[in-house]
Amino acid sequence: MRALILVLLVAACTPSKPPTTKPKPRPTKVKRTAAAIGTVQEGLGTWYGGKHHGGPTASGERFDKNAMTCAHRTLPMGTRVRVTNKRNGKSVVLRINDRGPYGKGRIIDVSEAAARRLDMIDAGVVPVHVEVVAP
Repeated sequence: MRALILVLLVAACTPSKPPTTKPKPRPTKVKRTAAAIGTVQEGLGTWYGGKHHGGPTASGERFDKNAMTCAHRTLPMGTRVRVTNKRNGKSVVLRINDRGPYGKGRIIDVSEAAARRLDMIDAGVVPVHVEVVAP
């Protein structure tokens, strides 16, 4: 009887096999192909700076809020786009070096320097016209 109790005690204290966890699903990759010059998108544009300054971008370079760069979900890195603020007609040419924005309905995030030139700092979100000027 003692032997049976001892066996049961040892079995109860033995660590069980850890539960298996399923790997997290990978995000769906977006196919990125060179955009033709003249390709146009319209939607909402936002800007980012401050807390992101010096952090990594999707292209691997450090984000510089004073550079004329932007983030786009699908256009290839290095593509140059003309972004026009539809409220005031001001426009700038920017180089895509990051991914985003992730807010609903937004098509582009511009650097703080670009936002200043577009006069969109105070508004934060403005309707924009985005045109590819160089792949």
